[in-house]
Amino acid sequence: MDPVVIPFLVAAIVVVFLVAATVRIVPQARRYNIERFGRYRRTLQPGLNFVVPVADRVNTKLDVREQVYSSAPKPVITEDNLVVNIDTVLYYQITDPRAAAYEVADYLQAIDQLTVTTLRNVIGSMDLEETLTSREEINARLRAVLDDATGKWGIRVNRVEIKAIDPPVTIKEAMEKQMRAERDKRAAILHAEGERQAKILTAEGTKQKDILEAQGTQQAMILRADGEAKAVERVFQAVHRNNADPKILAYKYLETLPHLAKSDNNTLWVIPGELTEAVRAVTHAFGDQSAMGLPASAQPQEATTTDADGASDEGGAPELEAGSTFSLDAAAAADEVAKQADAAVSDAKAEAEAAGASQVPGRGQTSGDERRQSTRQRGA
Repeated sequence: MDPVVIPFLVAAIVVVFLVAATVRIVPQARRYNIERFGRYRRTLQPGLNFVVPVADRVNTKLDVREQVYSSAPKPVITEDNLVVNIDTVLYYQITDPRAAAYEVADYLQAIDQLTVTTLRNVIGSMDLEETLTSREEINARLRAVLDDATGKWGIRVNRVEIKAIDPPVTIKEAMEKQMRAERDKRAAILHAEGERQAKILTAEGTKQKDILEAQGTQQAMILRADGEAKAVERVFQAVHRNNADPKILAYKYLETLPHLAKSDNNTLWVIPGELTEAVRAVTHAFGDQSAMGLPASAQPQEATTTDADGASDEGGAPELEAGSTFSLDAAAAADEVAKQADAAVSDAKAEAEAAGASQVPGRGQTSGDERRQSTRQRGA
């Protein structure tokens, strides 16, 4: 190599070294503290910066973005002498790189110790239940103390959060039992309240149902009574308009008596006094028996009947006293009265036919024999 070229090569190397030592490029959100001969000179900002070679050097490189620091769980004693482990999370930001580098040796350790001491002071004035339910208050008090203490270190504490509060195992079990009992209590109260509401609604529904049924029954009874009243009125008007014979009315009266005794609840039947008048009216419907003349065979039977019953009747039917009461079964008494009424009507019809046949020559004897035979058959 040419001896002339060597000095130029050495000079070029020295120039490159000096340029490299003079230029400093600082990234964004970074700050470099520069010391000249061991003394703080200035803080380099992001971008291209020039320093004096050999005389200036970078002491610390700091990140000014907001950072998160999570501390290990620390034991803290509450006011009621219970030891709980509290884990905190700290959000901080470096606002003054020079103070952060020269005012405190290790700002992270200083913040951690300050957090523990402040937390013990705050928790020491609270019991366990208040500690578990006052996280916002604890966070606010911690942030106020840390922000005031770290301000001179060039650090701003933005937030302090309690990540976990771990009470002892025995306290956890007691708390779980307490919470279980509280939940059972609330469940029992809600169940009882639901049953109470259900009973109230059921009672209101039953009341409304009874009211509606009563109103429906009332309307039905009113309509039924109106219908029966109109029916009776029409029957009454028809009877009076057609001028019905009292004999027909008496016969219908006798037809109604058996229906009155068909009920199973009737064990005693009272025969009204008007029954004798009805029987007489039916028996005399087709003529007077004294004028017609009864068969000889029928008279003894009637007399016997009269003697047995202790009453007399003009038409062959027993006369009943008003208000007399039979001890026979109601249905049997009704059938007996119906049979007597039918027999009386049949006798009256036979007498009328006999009277009409006696006026025809050659047929009176035969008709009388037939009448007697039919009377004997009915008596049998």
